[in-house]
Amino acid sequence: MLLQTTVSSRNKRQATMLGSSTSLSPFQPFARASPFPSFQSPRRIISMSATGTLNPKIPVEAMSIKPPSHPTYDLKAVIALALAEDAGHRGDVTCMATIPDDVEVEAHFLAKENGVIAGIALAEMIFNEVDPSLKVEWSQNDGSYICKGMQFGRVYGCAHKIVVAERVVLNFMQRMSGIATLTKAMADAARPACILETRKTAPCLRLVDKWAVLIGGGQNHRMGLFDMVMIKDNHISIAGGVTNAIKSVDQYLEQKNLQMAVEIETRTLEEVKEVLDYTSQKKTSLTRIMLDNMVVPLPNGDVDVSMLKEAVELINGRYETEMIPHTIL
Repeated sequence: MLLQTTVSSRNKRQATMLGSSTSLSPFQPFARASPFPSFQSPRRIISMSATGTLNPKIPVEAMSIKPPSHPTYDLKAVIALALAEDAGHRGDVTCMATIPDDVEVEAHFLAKENGVIAGIALAEMIFNEVDPSLKVEWSQNDGSYICKGMQFGRVYGCAHKIVVAERVVLNFMQRMSGIATLTKAMADAARPACILETRKTAPCLRLVDKWAVLIGGGQNHRMGLFDMVMIKDNHISIAGGVTNAIKSVDQYLEQKNLQMAVEIETRTLEEVKEVLDYTSQKKTSLTRIMLDNMVVPLPNGDVDVSMLKEAVELINGRYETEMIPHTIL
């Protein structure tokens, strides 16, 4: 980002922050200068702009869309790590060199592109971690659709603290807003089916990425390896087939007195039939059947869905069905 500063005749500085581009997300907010009147002449007041979104201090329980739960994920620790990554061992040397400690600023948040805004609640947490005295206000909520040029929030307080928090806030918000925007487009197109995500998230950002999916109107798949049994091709091969894999899972859950969703991946109609044959004869914990790569792309750009259609007809509503498009790795 670029910070440009001028001195007015009233000895009041005005600064403009121009949002830099990022490849993380197709949705990028940015901001421009706006006046912030000072009623105390001895204090220097800077008016500047940044990018993000706002709402007064929001406790987790009051968030419009809460983050998904995870037994070991520490969101505050992730925030602290992100801030420490930026600050290093010296802190913001540019701020310390150029911005006096007593300067206060107001930063405005404007949308650089159309999209679904996400990360407002997380931004609150970051600003609060940097400086609890910062005042943050939002005109929109997580999940709101905003248009290019719309001003949707502001933060004001100590200039040094705002600049320190600003890039970390924007990095999270731009990523989350990009995910939420694309999720919204896919969720709208897929109705009445539901859009789920995968575990193929950025390391250490899984909860943040999955939170963005919820904000965009999608639903969470399993959070990790611990909260759902997902029998995939490797498990089936090692266990000795579909029937053996399901049987082993049923026995394990009974022995451990565990109750959780169970999903099995099928790649052929024969595997679907084998699953249905076993579950029709045995009591099972199976809840969902994945139909993997049963939509076949054709050379002319069309797709053949005949295998998928037949599989769904075979299952006939007895279990939830999940489809993985051929193009998803």
